[in-house]
Amino acid sequence: MLTAVYLPALLLSFCNGLLVPTLPLYATGLGISLALVGVVLAAESIGTLLADVPAGLLLSRFGDKGVMVVGVGLVALSVVLLVPAHGVVEVIGLRLVAGFGQALWGLSRHAFLAQSTRSGGRGRAISTFGGVSRVGALLGPASGGAVAAAWGLRAPFVLHGVVGLVALVVVLRAVPTDAAARRARPGVGRHAGYAALRGSSGTLARAGLAQLMAQMLRAGRRVLLPLYASQVLGLDVGAVGLVLSASAFADMTLFYPAGLLMDRFGRKFAIVPSFVVQALGLALVPLTQGFGSLLAVALLLGFGNGLSAGTMMTLGADLAPPEALGAFLGVWRLIGDAGSSGGPLLVGAVAETLDLGLAAIAVGAVGLAAAAVFAYSVKETLTRA
Repeated sequence: MLTAVYLPALLLSFCNGLLVPTLPLYATGLGISLALVGVVLAAESIGTLLADVPAGLLLSRFGDKGVMVVGVGLVALSVVLLVPAHGVVEVIGLRLVAGFGQALWGLSRHAFLAQSTRSGGRGRAISTFGGVSRVGALLGPASGGAVAAAWGLRAPFVLHGVVGLVALVVVLRAVPTDAAARRARPGVGRHAGYAALRGSSGTLARAGLAQLMAQMLRAGRRVLLPLYASQVLGLDVGAVGLVLSASAFADMTLFYPAGLLMDRFGRKFAIVPSFVVQALGLALVPLTQGFGSLLAVALLLGFGNGLSAGTMMTLGADLAPPEALGAFLGVWRLIGDAGSSGGPLLVGAVAETLDLGLAAIAVGAVGLAAAAVFAYSVKETLTRA
């Protein structure tokens, strides 16, 4: 599993990090309006949303390895093709393709982890996966900025393609070819899969609602901190970067304790406290007065999010019926991606109508509601062998 999933996850999260400082500047350099720049930056997320459910159907048909290979290949190829691209329509199309590839990769790795782990060790396996991805995301932006400064804004796209190709080779060589065979058990047909999915619809609705709100909290937090720091507290970009880096470091250090909590005491022992802590942290944002107080709140938010590392993937893997694993996880990821898109929208709507401080409180309230639904409406999924 270390080579089959963790190494490609590290490489691809590093690739995504390469684009964080460079893609916005690349889009601006196309000579388009800020509104179209926003579309370029959102296109990958839109592509992922559109592809989540079809990816689940493809997974059921072609298996983990085949979908992984296509997903990683699409991501790498679509980014490399940004090098010769010039028109905004072409760029948006390539980012949509990258989103489709991300959906295929994300769902296939989730299904592989679900099938390769037992309940008592699944939390640690998946939270470690989350931690590995966080390491790549932490290293990528600095590398992307350095490469762009030395060789131009399109150079990180080439590096992305090279590293993505290495990830593709690792998947081809390390992921076992019998992963799909484990899914296709005798006596389990398409109708049985649909019946299993319908039978779990109530559980999916309750847990999905909680996940939707939890992902809104996570995404809203990422938007709120830099906006509040710069627009309300007047911090410069260097100070904002330090705050966000400190929060990311606190987040990264807690992935394994989160997995231990899930596997030893139950999934809710990590899920509920993590979102309560994050809700509390967001409620404290309007009380901050400068760099020091905002840094303390950012560390608290990083601590809370670190406790939730891998929790949504673990819960989805626990709840998914084996006969409809691909379809269930496709819907599960669609709900989570919708929440990730909705968080920034909530922040923008409340901030536009009222102010950023009240937006922080609103997002915190959503996170507190998520914790309540997880605590009282979603069953504990840890089972003992």
